Amino acid sequence: MTTVDDSSYRYRKAVPEDAEAIAALDGSFTTGTVFEVTVTGGGFTLREIPVDPPLTKVFGEEEDDEDDEDRADSRTFVAHGAAGGLAGFVVVSYSGWNRRLTVEDIEIAPEHRGRGVGRTLMGLAVEFARERGAGHLWLEVTNVNAPAVHAYRHMGFAFCGLDTALYEGTPSEGEQALFMSMPLPPG
Repeated sequence: MTTVDDSSYRYRKAVPEDAEAIAALDGSFTTGTVFEVTVTGGGFTLREIPVDPPLTKVFGEEEDDEDDEDRADSRTFVAHGAAGGLAGFVVVSYSGWNRRLTVEDIEIAPEHRGRGVGRTLMGLAVEFARERGAGHLWLEVTNVNAPAVHAYRHMGFAFCGLDTALYEGTPSEGEQALFMSMPLPPG
């Protein structure tokens, strides 16, 4: 089991006892900008625009239709703060046919954002990707989550696609799904 300890945070593979804290983590965000998506005949363009008042997004509970920890090609890593509470987590899964590690979910508690927790969790995902032989990492993010888009770009992810219909019929209707990928960094 990979464990990283930087004295402020302790990172490790999740255990069943983490499930309740993971489900309770506040993954909401507030942003003063969003990415406006314009679809054209030949693709799409993104333009970051301000929103006033700032947008706050709170995510509802997600349905979990399978136990990721039972699958050899999936992992959940957690970060605990010095006080012992859950600071964040990342859930990833590997698909061998295209050598892709998908970041299924990554959430950092608001009071721990901007401290490198997400970057370190993504580093554990990269380690797992290397173990599995992945060629790249891939994720989906809503166009209104500008803080996450900036963080992912800072980590080396680039835009690779768009789905304007993914959120239809959900509480996120009207938003667009942005897909981002990153070649597996050299190790």
